[in-house]
Amino acid sequence: MNIRKGKPEDMEAVLGLIQELADFEKESNAVVVTVEDLVRDGFGSLPLFDVFVAEVELEIVGIALYYYRYSTWKGKTIHLEDLIVKEKMRGTGLGYALYSEVIKHGKKDKVRRIEWNVLDWNRPAVEFYEKSGARILDEWRVVQMDEAAINYFVENKLK
Repeated sequence: MNIRKGKPEDMEAVLGLIQELADFEKESNAVVVTVEDLVRDGFGSLPLFDVFVAEVELEIVGIALYYYRYSTWKGKTIHLEDLIVKEKMRGTGLGYALYSEVIKHGKKDKVRRIEWNVLDWNRPAVEFYEKSGARILDEWRVVQMDEAAINYFVENKLK
């Protein structure tokens, strides 16, 4: 297993893993991002994310995609957007290796918090995170506004 920083030429495989996660989460049609989006947004003049990839025999079989945020209480933080391991590689320690790489990177960069979301029905992931010492905050709710809601707000609420 080799863990390294992702490169533009890895983005096709990264998108494949993103789609695999969407399928697992029963949201197969939700992925609209393209390889071109990933290359532009991750490797352009102002990169919006970083990604570690895990390779086995030159095949990318896992990713940890993250980006920096700023907390008014804590300062610099990392948001782990997705930790994805190909189904055939789950249980091999590959996910733990990717997860560890993000945490080590956060420590090196002196972030004060690393955060992410996990679906409550994904018991293996919940147990994995709790076993590592992470805390799951039941009292907080994820709030999102999708593209349709953004458009509705701008067109109807700002008049």
